[in-house]
Amino acid sequence: MNELSKGKSYQSFLARGCSRAPRVYNPKDSIYCAQCCKLSASNWLKNFDSPHLAQSTRFAEIRFKNDHKDYYSYSPELELTEGEIVAVEAASGHDIGIVTLIGELVELQMKRKNIRQQPHELRKVYRHAKLADIEKWVSAIELEEHTLTRTREIIYDMQLEMKLNDVEYQGDKTKAIFYYTAEDRVDFRELIRKLADEFHIRIEMRQIGMRQESAKLGGIGPCGRELCCASWMAEYSSVSTQVTKVQQISPNPQKLAGLCGKLKCCLNYEYDTYIDALKDFPDEQTVLRTLNGDASFQKHDVFKGLMWYAYDKDKTNMMAIPIEQVKFIVEENSKGVLPEKLEDFAFLKEAQMVEYPINQLEGEITRFDEPDRKKPRKKRNKQQPRA
Repeated sequence: MNELSKGKSYQSFLARGCSRAPRVYNPKDSIYCAQCCKLSASNWLKNFDSPHLAQSTRFAEIRFKNDHKDYYSYSPELELTEGEIVAVEAASGHDIGIVTLIGELVELQMKRKNIRQQPHELRKVYRHAKLADIEKWVSAIELEEHTLTRTREIIYDMQLEMKLNDVEYQGDKTKAIFYYTAEDRVDFRELIRKLADEFHIRIEMRQIGMRQESAKLGGIGPCGRELCCASWMAEYSSVSTQVTKVQQISPNPQKLAGLCGKLKCCLNYEYDTYIDALKDFPDEQTVLRTLNGDASFQKHDVFKGLMWYAYDKDKTNMMAIPIEQVKFIVEENSKGVLPEKLEDFAFLKEAQMVEYPINQLEGEITRFDEPDRKKPRKKRNKQQPRA
């Protein structure tokens, strides 16, 4: 095996939480490598022996490739340890995974993720991985890189409008899951037949969203840190352009879009704080009336508690007024009292910057809220068989 193949093989094992490739002569070898907080949990109840778990069915958290983790049940006779490789039940056949969590904390994790299945409804942990299981699992992992490359070539030759992101082989080497993204519905019936003939395995095509793609593949964001969706975010909330308006962020689509092509998830982090802070601000639609003329709202500074106003007759000169002074002027106006001029209350002044039109290549920020209707929709296929 050359150095390039060794590097790709190492990345395949690393994606499953392994610090290295398993030693086939020692199936119980602990190779688990704790990574980001999204994929790793500290078992602070590790040494706690719960009375109700002594004789009842137990639960275990098993990790597979990338961010794929699931929960399984097992009998008390099967003593599992964190970090070991086990054979678990699959839809057909069995799969191989790494035990990441056992004990009382697993039930707490299941409650947190709103998993309400009964023990008999969960899939089972069959056994500790045997030597034959490890050998077949390792050989299946080594096929993933070639399968991914070859499948992309087939998709290109068939001119299908889809992007293949990842391939995950089942531990028993009888099935492979192909993860892809596509803007429209794709008829991949012919593709499944070609893949089944090419690789002689059962094929499952699984479509994921753009955010799920970034979380699965990972990467470095514009901030220089690992992507939030790949490192710690387990749930993805929608991000609208209203978030940028409230925070008064420059509406530049190129700067606001993440690697997934959607609005950055971090735009939501401070949104609630801005909403709470703006509750103390007067209504932006209120016009300040003075003897020198009426002034309309232009912008606000949440951190400094300032509101910027400009006379209707002179929009180029803006004045920053503390919100206490704005409330005072509004109260005086309600009594019919007009201050002489707004400059007497101004904290500072600045000239309004000229707003240049957005580059046509960048597009409008509203494109994140409006669906793309330019491309005609393809007819949906009622059935998409699986090989």
